[in-house]
Amino acid sequence: MPIYICLSLAVVLLDQLIKYFVATTLPLNTSQPVISGLVSIAHIRNYGAAWSMLIGQRWFFIIISLVAVAVIGYYLKKKWTNWGYGLGLALLLGGTLGNFIDRLRLGYVVDMIQLDFINFPIFNVADCALTLGVIVLILTMIKDEQLND
Repeated sequence: MPIYICLSLAVVLLDQLIKYFVATTLPLNTSQPVISGLVSIAHIRNYGAAWSMLIGQRWFFIIISLVAVAVIGYYLKKKWTNWGYGLGLALLLGGTLGNFIDRLRLGYVVDMIQLDFINFPIFNVADCALTLGVIVLILTMIKDEQLND
């Protein structure tokens, strides 16, 4: 289980470092191309959840995050011997904590990754970890289901 905790902490650290870098070097509501036409680094504040849903519900998201951390922690302790569940849950934990820290400390989440080739909301490293964690968990569940048939 310690490897999964280290992974979660690495996600949080990477997420917070990149958010700090963006917030201190890029003016708010601006972006800089990284690969022209493909991806830019932006600096926006997200006062809601994914796609800015439920804007202004800071305490709701803080409570949901605390519940999520408890549930993820419980399942991580229970399923840590299965690498798929351990990896997926560790990514979920790191992503949840990364955005939780922003909401608690700042009242909003710093988002910075902008895909220029598609009309898609700007997101951050924690969001990537959450998405990847869900994908890993779904694939692990499908694999387990096939093994049990």
